[in-house]
Amino acid sequence: MNRLADETSPYLRQHAANPVDWYPWGEEAFAEAVASDRPVLLSVGYSACHWCHVMAHESFEDSGTAAEMNRRFVNVKVDREERPDVDAVYMQAVQAMTGHGGWPMTVFLTPDGRPFFGGTYFPKEDRPGMSSFRRVLEAVDDAWRNRRADLDSQASHLAEALARGSALQPAGDTVSVDILRSAYAQLRERFEPRYGGFGRAPKFPPSTSLDFLLRRHARTHDDESLAMVRTTLDAMAAGGVYDQVGGGFHRYSVDDYWLVPHFEKMLYDQALLVRAYLHGHLVTGEPRWRRVVEETVGYVLRDLRQDGGGFSSAEDADSEGEEGRFYVWGLDEIQAICGGDTPAVAGWFGVTASGNFEGANILHAVTRDAPRPAEVERALPKLFAARAQRVRPGLDDKVLLEWNALFLRALAEAAAALGRDDWMDAARTNASFLLDELRRPDGRFLRSWQAGEARHLAYAQDHAALLEALCTLAEVDDVVWLDAARGVAEQLIQRFVDDEAGGFFTTGDDAPDLVVRPKDLFDGATPSANSLAADGLLRLATLTGDRRYGDAAGGVLSLLAEPLRRQPSAFPSLLEAVERVVLPSLEVAVVGTPGDEDYERLRHEVLGHLLPGSVTAFAPPDVGADRTPLLADRALVDGAPAAYVCEGYVCRRPVTTEGELSGELDAALARAGAA
Repeated sequence: MNRLADETSPYLRQHAANPVDWYPWGEEAFAEAVASDRPVLLSVGYSACHWCHVMAHESFEDSGTAAEMNRRFVNVKVDREERPDVDAVYMQAVQAMTGHGGWPMTVFLTPDGRPFFGGTYFPKEDRPGMSSFRRVLEAVDDAWRNRRADLDSQASHLAEALARGSALQPAGDTVSVDILRSAYAQLRERFEPRYGGFGRAPKFPPSTSLDFLLRRHARTHDDESLAMVRTTLDAMAAGGVYDQVGGGFHRYSVDDYWLVPHFEKMLYDQALLVRAYLHGHLVTGEPRWRRVVEETVGYVLRDLRQDGGGFSSAEDADSEGEEGRFYVWGLDEIQAICGGDTPAVAGWFGVTASGNFEGANILHAVTRDAPRPAEVERALPKLFAARAQRVRPGLDDKVLLEWNALFLRALAEAAAALGRDDWMDAARTNASFLLDELRRPDGRFLRSWQAGEARHLAYAQDHAALLEALCTLAEVDDVVWLDAARGVAEQLIQRFVDDEAGGFFTTGDDAPDLVVRPKDLFDGATPSANSLAADGLLRLATLTGDRRYGDAAGGVLSLLAEPLRRQPSAFPSLLEAVERVVLPSLEVAVVGTPGDEDYERLRHEVLGHLLPGSVTAFAPPDVGADRTPLLADRALVDGAPAAYVCEGYVCRRPVTTEGELSGELDAALARAGAA
C-alpha cells in the first residue's frame, strides 16, 4: 500500500494498491523531489473517468512501468474534483503545450512546481501519433538529466504565461443590455436544429444556456428562444443520455442525437438539468418536463443521498470492467421481462436484436414528444427491478460542498414550485449537513467530506454555490436562511476577493501557494466561481439591502465586461448576473399565515412563475423585516393575505387574489422584456 490509503477521495484510494509510490499533493512530495533531485510526475483524474481507469490498468498497475516511475520521478496523484485549483493551473499548462486538454492528465513539474511537459492519456504501447507512456517517461528523464537548462527555461516561460493568464485587468467597459442581445445571437447561430444543443458531437447538456433562453422567453415571449429550448430538452430527455429506466442524466453524448452517452452520472449535471427542465415546465406547463424533474430528483434522493443528508459526487461509467454494462439491454432480456408488452416496449425504446451499442441496446424514446404508452408504463418498474440485480457502477461517495450546493439550490426551487414537502425536507437536511459537517470549528468551510471526515480548504466556487443555495432557501422556504447566507458571503469576500483587479481568486488567502493563484472565470461544465459569486451577491444585496455585496459583485462584472462583450455565450451563467444589473429588478413579498388557503394560493402563484432577475420573500405579518427590507411595512390588507410586487423597492398597490397577482407579475416581466 502507498500513501493514498488514508485519503478521503475514493479515486485516490483506488490507487492505494498500485505498485507506484504515489504521494498525495502536498509539501512532502515536493520536499522529496528537491532532496532527490527528481522531477514530479503529476497525474490528475477522477473516479468516474473511463480513460483514467484505462490508463491506471495499463500503466499504474503494471509493475514494470511503476518501477520506472518510482526510479525516475516523485509521483503525485490528484483527484481533480477535490483539488480544482491544482487541476485548473496545470490543465491550462497542458492546453498551452498541446492545444487540448482532458483527463487523465499527466504533467511533469520541476521540484518547485513549474510545469515543463504534459499531456492527457498516454497508451501502454506506441500508437500512430501517440508515444507509449514508458517512452514518454524515458524521454522526460533523459531531458531532465542531460538538458536541464532547456527544461528550466521552458518551465519559466510556462509559469510566466500562466501568471499572465491569471492577471486579467478590467478594461473600463461596463455591462449593458447589448451583451444579452449578443449572447442570444451567438446561441442562435450555433444552434443545431435537428436534435438541439449548440454545435456538434460530442454534445454536453447546455443547461445554463437553455436557462438563459428560458429567462429571455419569460420576459419577451419570443417563440424562437422557446423553440431552441424545446428541441433540446425533448431530444435529451428522449435520448440515451437520459436514463430511461432509473432517471437522471449521463455526462454527455458522443453523437449528435444524444443517443450514445459517456455513461458516468455526475451530481452537478443533475443539479443544472433539474433547473433547466423545471424552468421549462414553469414556462410551458409541459408535463413531460415535470416528469424529468421528478425522475431526476428521485434518482439523486434514491441513489446518491447518504444517511446524514449529503449527496455523493458521481457514479462511474463502468461496471464489471465494461463501460455502460449496467444500463444496456438485449432484446432477449426485454422479452423475458416484458412478455406480451415486448412489441410496444421494444418499439418505444428502439430495441432491436442487433442493438445500437456494441451489440446491445441503449434505451431511448423513438418519439420525443408523445406520452408513454400504457405498456411502457407497466414495463418500467419491471425493468428497474431487473436492473437492480446487476452489479452497480462504482459510487464516488465523497460529498463535495460545491456540487451539493448546486443540487441544493435546484432541489429547494423544485420543491417549492411543485409543492413537494418531502423534497423541501431533504433540502433543509442537506443545507444543515453542509453547514455543520463541512466546516472547521473556527468556521472555515472545507471542500470535501467522506465517511465522517472533511478535508481541503473550500474554494471560491464552494462558497459561491452555497451562497446561491442559501439565498434560494431564504426566498422559497424561510428568510432565516439569510443569516447563514450572509456568513458565507462574508467569508467569500474576506478570503477570496481581488481588491486590485476585481473578481474572486479560486483559492483563499490562507491556502498554500501554487505556481500561480488562479481565478475561475469562464463557465464550463459547472458555472464558474465568479459567475456564481456575482449572481449570489447581487441577490443577497437585494434581499438584505446591504450594498457591500453588490459592490463585490460589480467587481466581477467590471473585470469581465470586455470578455463578455466579445464572447457572451462563453459566460451563460454570468448572464444571469448581467440581467440583474441591466434590466429592471423585481422584488415580490407575500405576507400571510402559512397554511391559510388564500396565503398558499398567492405563494403558489409566485412560485409557479419563472421570474428572471427576481427575489422573493414569504412570511407571516411582522416577521422577517429585521432580515430583509422586502418584508418591512408589509401588512395584511383588510385582514387578508397580500402580495407586494416591487421594482427597485418601489411597490405597486398590494393585491390579494391570484388573478391580480398574476397580472402584476406578467406586467413586470413585460417591462423587463421591453428594456
